Amino acid sequence: MPTPHETLVRLILPDGLLDYFELISVAQLGSGLNIYLEEKNIPPAGYEMVKLESKGFMDEVSIQDFPIRGHKVNLCIKRRRWEVVETKAIITRDWNLVRKGARMTTEFGTFLKGIFG
Repeated sequence: MPTPHETLVRLILPDGLLDYFELISVAQLGSGLNIYLEEKNIPPAGYEMVKLESKGFMDEVSIQDFPIRGHKVNLCIKRRRWEVVETKAIITRDWNLVRKGARMTTEFGTFLKGIFG
């Protein structure tokens, strides 16, 4: 069952974002709201059959989102990185591939493309 914060955040975030990111916390700072998200430990497409080891997160990225009732909103996002055990290669999710998936809305795809290129 979602927490009250998660229910509210689902209403204000792009559709599908919480399929890939976990809501860590929400904090009101001055006249702003920070929403902290971490990428879930779900293997990227094409790596489902490869042994991966989570190697933590990349540096946090802060993205200014649409204001809510006159309050600034920042999405503080940590992307996950994995190591392919066999080759020791470090990989991250390719957001351009995710965007092409059928389950993603155009809004979510555009949002991710703006963040991660």
